[in-house]
Amino acid sequence: MEATVAERGQITLPKAVRDALGLTKGTTLKVELDGSRIILRKNVDDAISRARGRFKLPAGVSTDDVMRELRGRAPGDPTDA
Repeated sequence: MEATVAERGQITLPKAVRDALGLTKGTTLKVELDGSRIILRKNVDDAISRARGRFKLPAGVSTDDVMRELRGRAPGDPTDA
């Protein structure tokens, strides 16, 4: 894949890359220089921060309950009495 640098130094990332990383308008990317390579990294901390506090669990349900539902019981996990 290729991207061309525009007059003002902007590039357009290929749609396949944007879709694969879930990049949307306003997504923050970290830019690093490694010798002659440019490394772009999705700022995951920013995405997590924006999502924090937006989802509410039903009354009486803990995050541990949700994790058990998603992952199953862990070894040594207490059983319900």
